[in-house]
Amino acid sequence: MTSSARLLTLLVLLLASLPGRAAPSPAVKPLTVYFFDVGQGDAALIVSPTGKTVLIDGGPPEAREHLARRLRQLVKEPLDLVILTHPHLDHLGGMAHALKAVGARRFMDPGFDHPSDAYRDLLDVVGGSVGQVMNPEPNPQAPQTLLTIGLGEGTSLTVLWPRVPQEPFLDDTRSDPNSNSIITKLTYGKTAFLFTGDAEPDTEALLLQKRIDFSATVLKVAHHGGRYSSTAAFLAAVKPKAAVISCGAGNDYGHPTAEALQRLDASGARVFRTDQDGEVVAVSDGNTVTLRSAKGRAAPLLVPGGVKPGPVALGPILPSTRRARGGSRNKEPEPGARGAATVASRSTVESAPALSRDEEGAGPFVSLKGSKVFHREDCATLKRSKSERAVYSSRAAALRERRPAEDCHP
Repeated sequence: MTSSARLLTLLVLLLASLPGRAAPSPAVKPLTVYFFDVGQGDAALIVSPTGKTVLIDGGPPEAREHLARRLRQLVKEPLDLVILTHPHLDHLGGMAHALKAVGARRFMDPGFDHPSDAYRDLLDVVGGSVGQVMNPEPNPQAPQTLLTIGLGEGTSLTVLWPRVPQEPFLDDTRSDPNSNSIITKLTYGKTAFLFTGDAEPDTEALLLQKRIDFSATVLKVAHHGGRYSSTAAFLAAVKPKAAVISCGAGNDYGHPTAEALQRLDASGARVFRTDQDGEVVAVSDGNTVTLRSAKGRAAPLLVPGGVKPGPVALGPILPSTRRARGGSRNKEPEPGARGAATVASRSTVESAPALSRDEEGAGPFVSLKGSKVFHREDCATLKRSKSERAVYSSRAAALRERRPAEDCHP
């Protein structure tokens, strides 16, 4: 060994022996939320610290190519979960195209019946391509709890509304589909995001009756900044540091309205708008959230989390004093109407074990054309699909060619 080599070795050993020189801690993995610019509609992608992906809404039909392109750029495997907050075209119009572009393992919607061709067409695509269909149903064994989906590294997505069949859908509101939007809270460390779909004042009033911590670092503003939602009382409970409004430039609805913007300003939230800022990206390290806009109209915003770590629900959920009126238009689903009711009560996305069943169980069992799974005859996926199907007289016969579907556990 040369003298220079011996000197270098000695220096390395000396540095290693110095006190207080600990190895650097690994970098914190970020949570990233993309609020896509899809015009007059909603679409957001969650990418968890472990790479789990959740798409919330799919924008309007005219944005489907843009949404599919962005998803292909950001997602390399099928989406872990797709959530349709409610069956309106500005939230579902690009979703089928997105599913065909990148695929999805699970699909969740409120289970709220809506007589639109676009919704039925989407459900046909879901039935033929997505392995598991879910409703946001709480665990039947613990009906006062909230459905929480684990996304790894302490990240969780909790569904705050709806809670059918524990509580009925809101009825006779200004817009029943809007009022029964899926509302979720995403938490990571001391930061949180609240996604509100097109929730109405009725929804906000009902939620405020419950013992839930609504505080959120970032609020996805309801109904594109419409005049009725984002009430002062609800904003006071959320206490957002930043708010994102997804809306189209020069839209026919006047969104966002002056009334909503005034309430958001009074809450102290910094407002980002996709019509002016383009796509908005929020990155959380568990303590702070940094928001940047694609068009750079606004400087990057670094906001502290300030949300208490821990469960979203701070106590038992109180039974709602608001009951569905009339009950004729939006009845509670009958048992078995949606095949994934038992799956939806699982605590995490990662764990959804199939129920055991006799290998020689009596049929019939049914598989859709081109599908690798088979279903129970009464599965909701089959009821929504118009595809050709194969019928098996026994479970053993079906297992020879297919695997059991995760939505109905045949």
